[in-house]
Amino acid sequence: MTPEQIVRTFFEEVRSGKQPDYSNQLMEERVLAHQIVSEEEQTVLRTPEDYAEHVREMKEAYGNFSIEIQELIADGNKVYVRWKQIGTHVGEIDGYKPTGLPVIQLASAVYKIENEKISEYWIQIDRLGIQKQLAYNKTIKNV
Repeated sequence: MTPEQIVRTFFEEVRSGKQPDYSNQLMEERVLAHQIVSEEEQTVLRTPEDYAEHVREMKEAYGNFSIEIQELIADGNKVYVRWKQIGTHVGEIDGYKPTGLPVIQLASAVYKIENEKISEYWIQIDRLGIQKQLAYNKTIKNV
């Protein structure tokens, strides 16, 4: 598979929540995940197993969410993806009790492919946008 096909399959099967455990086929045993959290960079080591668990946790929080790839650009062994995830607030998120209302996540990442597997990625998620939606949804439910 090409790097583009690997990342597209990762989104369609793993990141979408359809088959989280398929991460074993698409990710190296140890993946460096560079994340922007509250304007601060951090790097965590991910395994396919803990990534699959991460996806299951997202399903607990957002239900059977959908992912729309808005942009996908491949250049050599790196693939850029920008996506929109739409879910329903069915589980507790950052201390916010479930509201049953929609929550939209906008994010992008660059994935590095080595040996036909994801070996590293750099991700940015609009966490402030999610926080604002959760706060707004809370006020709607309390009206």
